[in-house]
Amino acid sequence: MIDVHQHLWPEAFVERLRARREPPYLDGWTLHTTCEAPYDVDPAAHELGKRVALEEDSGTTLAAVSLSSPLGVEELGDAELLAAWHDGAAEFPKPFRAWASVDLVDPDVAGLESLLDKGFLGLQLPAHVLAEPTGWEAQAELLRVAERAGRPILVHPGTARPTEAPGWWAPVVDYTTQLQAAWWAWHAFGGRRSYPDLRLCFVAAAGLAPVHHERLTARGGRLGTIDPNLYVDTSSYGPQGIDAVARVLGIDQVVHGTDRPYADSIELRQGDAATAVIRHDNPHRLLFGTGTATPERGVQ
Repeated sequence: MIDVHQHLWPEAFVERLRARREPPYLDGWTLHTTCEAPYDVDPAAHELGKRVALEEDSGTTLAAVSLSSPLGVEELGDAELLAAWHDGAAEFPKPFRAWASVDLVDPDVAGLESLLDKGFLGLQLPAHVLAEPTGWEAQAELLRVAERAGRPILVHPGTARPTEAPGWWAPVVDYTTQLQAAWWAWHAFGGRRSYPDLRLCFVAAAGLAPVHHERLTARGGRLGTIDPNLYVDTSSYGPQGIDAVARVLGIDQVVHGTDRPYADSIELRQGDAATAVIRHDNPHRLLFGTGTATPERGVQ
């Protein structure tokens, strides 16, 4: 089983968050961010030995972990915090491998190429910076690096907007809105014309954006043919949501992602054959392309 969407903080990353005095920062294990209420992190969720044991018990052969984009790290200009993430994640034992992130204020293109050469699976980008067609255009250099390297892009919710709403508001409303906007912006931008071989995955079923393709058609738009290099993961959704998305995109574009430790695997009730495709075949194609074995770290 391959899980394309998890989060796990290296010890040095935690210590760097504790050393900060402005959001995002940790006070003990209480996380403070710019826009969301303080959140009490479960220390066990980031204890490496416990997480390894959990994945072994789950039968996970590869767990792809990423920087938590809602923290806003990609737009801080804090090189030490980003380095703490990458240096620590690079040392995670099996089954963990990591997505790379970049400083979006001053992107280090050569640095991203180096991370991909060292075995990072691909690049994570926060959805809120991709919420308009110009957002995709602005990341052209990074997208080209990923495409040339044959590595995928993971689109993940970014920082939420300030609100007085309940704590569930950001993940239920703001995050899904970001993902939907990024999904539609990719299509409006004509991303596939510019990047014909780039593989992309939108987490959390792209906020169920594919289900709205009926509305696209009703308003004069056109879905076109199924894009074999465009994927959505299953995180935070169950049988109803994933079944609806799969009916639009096809089962081959759905990949297993849990968002662990914030969520977990859910039985999708798709049948044994479809479950095997979602949990292994499809995520393998997303991460490594077609006709390839799973490479070891640093092996291209």
